[in-house]
Order: sequence, then structure tokens, then C-alpha cells
Amino acid sequence: MRLENKITLITGSGSGIGKSTAILFAKEGATVIVNDLDPIKGEETVANIIQNGGKARFIKADVTHPESVQSMVEEIINKYGRIDVLFNNAGISGVGRLHEVDPDDFDRVINVNVKGVFLVSKYVLPHMMEKRQGSIINMSSCIAEIGLAKRASYSTSKGAVLALTKSTQVDYAPYNIRINALLPGTILTPFVENYLENSYDDPDEALEQIKMRQLSGDLGRPEDVANAALFLASDESKFMMGSPLFIDGGVTFGKNA
Repeated sequence: MRLENKITLITGSGSGIGKSTAILFAKEGATVIVNDLDPIKGEETVANIIQNGGKARFIKADVTHPESVQSMVEEIINKYGRIDVLFNNAGISGVGRLHEVDPDDFDRVINVNVKGVFLVSKYVLPHMMEKRQGSIINMSSCIAEIGLAKRASYSTSKGAVLALTKSTQVDYAPYNIRINALLPGTILTPFVENYLENSYDDPDEALEQIKMRQLSGDLGRPEDVANAALFLASDESKFMMGSPLFIDGGVTFGKNA
């Protein structure tokens, strides 16, 4: 029970990495606040947790809207009195070379992936400061450290999240608040599966090509990232501050021959 009695908020936890993390956190004793824009998916995550003996509730909120985020945080504080762990997981992808990216699409990626992290953290941090404790986990990506074709908007957003993680850690270390980032490689989530189906004539061939980016020869699974998030949420990582944690199958620091 590595998160026993912890109150945890996970944005974008209706599916994929967020859902897997919510389920794992609950198994480890946390009360999980499931946040998503899709109430059906969010309630499915909650139902899964409760059916397995865990504690969870769903709150619909848009991480890009200040009023929506503030209302969500106030609801949690009024109910539980604190937020011990925040996992800023909500995010979207963006595909295209810079000159091909529509300005509105670029803004949407930045709003969700960067502004979403800013806003939720902004409204959670004062409560962590009051308690003088907390762990914030920001979802960056290994793409913040490497170049990858046709990912102009996405790489910009994830690089910004990593920089924000490092900067805010300096500001909030005196309050015993740890802020770290996860940097996954390509993870086989429903989003990636849909992307392959809609973007390639032969999704199976495209999948095999993507697998070759990783030294592992395979894609990661949501559970791989969830386990890393659990480590950062728990006291086991108490000496990690402002750190990027790679879960990428070796894509960042290795190259297949």
C-alpha cells in the first residue's frame, strides 16, 4: 500500500495511461479523483476501481478553462481537505511539419498540453503549500529530448512541460513539494491504435516500423508508465526533484544498428 490514505488527482484518466495509473494508485491505497472530459470513460474508470475494492470518484473538468479547474479543485478540497498527489496526465497529440500545422491546431495542442499543466498546478499548489507537502507529476515525453519527424506542435508542448517542471521545482522545494516529469516513448494506447488505423494504409506495417525506434523492439504499455508514476507519487522517490524519468524502451539514448 504505497499510497495508503493519499488523495490523488489524475487528469485525463478516462483511458490509456491515465486510466491504468488510476487503477494502480487505487490498488496501492489511494483515493483517486478521476478527471476527464468524457464522463462515460471517466465513470468506467471509477467503476473499475470500486469493483476491485478501491476508492474513487469522477469529476468532469476542462483543464484548459480556469473556472472549470478551480471548481474541480475546490470540490476536492471541500470533500477531502487536501490533494497529496497531482498527476498532470491530460494531453493530445499533434502531427505535421511546422509549415503544415494549422495555427488553430497548434494553439489547441499548447492549450491542452501546456496550459492544462499550468492551470491545474496553479490551483492545486496553494493547498499543497499550506500542508507543506505534495508530489506533482507532469506528463512530458521523450520527444522533449530527441528530434522526431512531423511532430512540431507536440514536441514544442512537451519540451515546455519539461522546462516548466524544472523551473517550478525550484520555487516550491521550500514547501516540501516535489515536481517531476515522465518522459515516455511510444506507448500502445487506444489513441496510438486509432492514429495508426487512420493515418496509414497498412497499420500493421506502420506499427512494426515504429517498434524499431525502441531498443526494446516493442512499444511500451500504459502499465509501464503507470508504474513509473507510482514511484514518483510515493515516498520512495523522496530524493527526486525536478527530474525527468524516461520510460521509452531505449529510444532516447540508444540506436539500433
